[in-house]
Amino acid sequence: MSKEFDVLVIGGGPGGYVAAIRAAQLGFKTACCESNPYADPKGEPRLGGTCLNVGCIPSKALLHTSHMFEEAGHAFESQGIVVSKPKIDVDKMVARKSGIVDQLTGGIKGLFKKNKVTLLNGHGSFVAKVDGGWELKVGDESVVAKQVIVATGSKARHLPGIPVDNKIVCDNVGALDIDAVPKKLAVIGAGVIGLEMGSVWRRLGAEVIVLEAMPDFLAAADVDVAKEALKVFTKQGLSINLSCKIGEVKAGKKSVSIAYTDKDGAEQKLEADRLIVSVGRIPNTDGLNAEAVGLKLNERGMIEVDAHCRTNLPGVWAVGDVVRGPMLAHKAMEEAVMVAEIIAGQSGHCNFDTVPWVIYTSPEIAWVGKTEQELKRDGVAYRSGKIPFMANGRALGMGEPTGFVKMLACAQTDRILGVHIIGANASELVSEAVVAMEFGAASEDLARICHAHPTLSEVVHEAALAVDKRPLHF
Repeated sequence: MSKEFDVLVIGGGPGGYVAAIRAAQLGFKTACCESNPYADPKGEPRLGGTCLNVGCIPSKALLHTSHMFEEAGHAFESQGIVVSKPKIDVDKMVARKSGIVDQLTGGIKGLFKKNKVTLLNGHGSFVAKVDGGWELKVGDESVVAKQVIVATGSKARHLPGIPVDNKIVCDNVGALDIDAVPKKLAVIGAGVIGLEMGSVWRRLGAEVIVLEAMPDFLAAADVDVAKEALKVFTKQGLSINLSCKIGEVKAGKKSVSIAYTDKDGAEQKLEADRLIVSVGRIPNTDGLNAEAVGLKLNERGMIEVDAHCRTNLPGVWAVGDVVRGPMLAHKAMEEAVMVAEIIAGQSGHCNFDTVPWVIYTSPEIAWVGKTEQELKRDGVAYRSGKIPFMANGRALGMGEPTGFVKMLACAQTDRILGVHIIGANASELVSEAVVAMEFGAASEDLARICHAHPTLSEVVHEAALAVDKRPLHF
């Protein structure tokens, strides 16, 4: 006899667990199935997906610890704080990270219980269309659901001929559990994960060499931000090499050899203690049995959906990394809420133009909306305001004067089109820009709002003033 639900969510990551909670809040009999891809000491379903287990949360814990370590070793003295040379206990750092992960993943189970979501242990796959919805197999059980939300997330993309053992050659999972500071760390890929993990181990004392295939650094970011970031990270000690073509990679028991061609076409060989492969992610659609029910995938293996995350099958939806758009946890959560509310007959909505991006390096990088190069490409007339943190009293007091805020606004209407930040707490500062853009604000609106003094947010205020060429403190 099949278990029956109004809504079944496949996958317990940020998109999945949020979809399940919101659907249950709206009165649906809801279940969420998870196939437990991450080791749990009790052998129970491990909720939270990549983000909580081996992505956003653990990486930020390591970034924070390594930032404090670097501050103690290099920044304290300039503020009159004298300490002995700091030492890092890598085992303790990793254990702290794992403890945070355990706390948060366990917390989702508590939220399921609070909201009456049924947790099913097992991999979910389609069987057939049946009266009243869809039949699916979850583990060894048969489940029938009127509505199905696929939220199976993504996994690290590996390169052909480079076997990942997560000991010597690591992807994002192994990069979080390196058991000692390597003398020399190689990173293939200068994207978000590569830069963040490279930053962690550089701060702790590793020599870090980044090999990037693209000719441009951080091509997705605004050109001014990318230029500043490359300058700052290079000064910090990251060796960033662009236009590299990776050749043969040989991993031994204690080291790895990477052959590559550099930007000038010269053959190079890099010997390192560890290698992190960070070359993007691919959707988890294997095992859904999509072909059996005609669920449409594109050439990249993503589930095809419309603007409201409907698939080509009635009553079947998909959200998060498994569909088009940026692979960001907060984007998945927004789509999840939208879908649950549409199922309930409400006007669910997700504005992809105001989804913020963040890179948690030091300084942090964050942006929302269009970049300057995108506006130029599209022929959009715009005005720009750019203010450095060096002009801000709070930034100077914190010893964090690096970077700037750049605001782009429509030349005709003054509506804010994009805000780009590189500097301290950029991840928090960008939220003001997101709210402003969500409400269709003009740069004049932010320029007329009183910002507390002294705060880093005043740089956003000054950038808005600078769009009209009337900054007050620069």
